[in-house]
Amino acid sequence: MSKRRIRIFVTGKVQGVFFRQTLKVMAIKHDVSGWVKNLNDGRVEAVLEGDEEKVTRLVEWSHGGPASARVEDVEIRNEKFIGEFSKFDVLY
Repeated sequence: MSKRRIRIFVTGKVQGVFFRQTLKVMAIKHDVSGWVKNLNDGRVEAVLEGDEEKVTRLVEWSHGGPASARVEDVEIRNEKFIGEFSKFDVLY
C-alpha cells in the first residue's frame, strides 16, 4: 500500500470546538501519525502521514470536522512521505 504525507490548513470555526482532539482520535483509529495545532490566525494546521487511503479518509473528515465545527475551507499541500512520526500529537 502506498504511503502519503499531507499538510492541511483548515479555515472556519475550528478552534474551541474539539477539532484537534477529535482529529487525534480519528488519526489513532486509522493508524495515521503526525500532529495538529491551532494557528494564531484562527486556522488549524495538521501534518498527516500513513497509508494513502487512511490519510485520504482523514482529509475527507476534516472538511466537516466535529459536530460543533463550521469548516469553510481545507487547503491541502502534498509533501514527500518521510515516515518521521511514530504517533499522533496535539501541539500547543
